[in-house]
Amino acid sequence: MALMQCHFFSEALGLSTSMTVILPQNTSTQIGMENRAGSHRHPTLYLLHGLSDDDSIWLRRTSIERYVASMGIAVVMPQVHRSFYTDMEYGGKYWTFISEELPALARSFFPLSEKREDNFVAGLSMGGYGAFKLGLRKPEMFAAAASLSGALDIAGSSLNDGLNREMQMIFGDSPIQGSDNDLLSLLQQLDQSEGPKPKLYQCCGTEDFLYDDNQTFLKACQDTSLDLTYTEGPGAHDWGYWDDKIQDVLNWLPLRKD
Repeated sequence: MALMQCHFFSEALGLSTSMTVILPQNTSTQIGMENRAGSHRHPTLYLLHGLSDDDSIWLRRTSIERYVASMGIAVVMPQVHRSFYTDMEYGGKYWTFISEELPALARSFFPLSEKREDNFVAGLSMGGYGAFKLGLRKPEMFAAAASLSGALDIAGSSLNDGLNREMQMIFGDSPIQGSDNDLLSLLQQLDQSEGPKPKLYQCCGTEDFLYDDNQTFLKACQDTSLDLTYTEGPGAHDWGYWDDKIQDVLNWLPLRKD
């Protein structure tokens, strides 16, 4: 596979930023790796980082490149700092960046498919929130969205206690509940819509401090008609858990047959 460290200017953010990209490559003599690439534009997984991380973290903490090598899928890992993938009240327009500008730029730089059925998003913790936010608000763009240990109940989460000032900088003083930043509200809106609906995958370790938030989202989603795959088991908020579970996510993705 090909690994790209891409530095570029974002008009939405008004600054230079970065993304790490893995691209499929057909090889026949590489030792220890089975690589595959299709003949068309690549299916793409947008893989999102958590609160304390950056666009390099999935590559550094997991074997994501090895896991996707035989799948013929590109992986785009963007940098969004501590933004919660949101147009911040006091900060950058990271929702506009991640939902509009980034996909367009990535497709202009690399041979990535624009078809909904070829586009997926996944993330951990803050990135799990971002992945479901993209899936629920942009269902016409993504066929599937996956959350690993996601911060899924922003309006009611204990995160608001420990990060109160930071959350105010991101979301402002207006109530999150019922807004476009509230995943529980977005679930209801999407369920009542007549448009496409992405498949959802959710997992969380039973020892994770976000377990209760995940239970809240699970119960809300079970009250809808959305297609949710949910798994849980022993696990904390750590990379051992996420390295294991991202493999399950990759196996679950509804990839089209060539």
